[in-house]
Amino acid sequence: MTFTTTTPRLADVDVGDELPPLPIPLTRTLIVATAIASRDYQDVHHDPTLAQQRGSKDIFMNILTTNGFVGRFVTDWAGPDAVIKKVAIRLGAPNYPGDTMTITGQVTAKDEAAGTVDVALRGANSLGDHVTGTVTLELPR
Repeated sequence: MTFTTTTPRLADVDVGDELPPLPIPLTRTLIVATAIASRDYQDVHHDPTLAQQRGSKDIFMNILTTNGFVGRFVTDWAGPDAVIKKVAIRLGAPNYPGDTMTITGQVTAKDEAAGTVDVALRGANSLGDHVTGTVTLELPR
C-alpha cells in the first residue's frame, strides 16, 4: 500500500505532476464485500448466474466502490490535510473478478487563488477504461 501521512503544500505541486499508480486486484470477495458494505444488494454485484442472465459475463463492481477507490487514490497522494472539493467521474468497462484495475493520474490544473489542484485520473483494466474523471482537491498553503 502506498500512502502518505503528510499533505503536499500547494506551492510544491505543479501541473504535470504524476500521482503514484494504484493497482487494485479485483477479487470476487472484494466486489461482493464492497457492494454489501455500500448497501447495494443488486444481484449483478453478487450472483454470477443472475448477472449472466442480465447479459453480463460475471458479477461486476458497483459505482460506489469505484468512487471510493477514486477517493483513496487521490488521498493516498494528497494526505490527510487535503480536502476533496469535487469528484466528476464516468464509468466505462466493467470491473470483473480476476482482473486488475490500475488507477493513474496527473495534476492538470492549479488555482493559486482557490488553493486547489485538479487531478485527471484513469482506472483501467484489461477491457479498457473502467473509470475516467477529474477530482479537485484543496491543499494547504
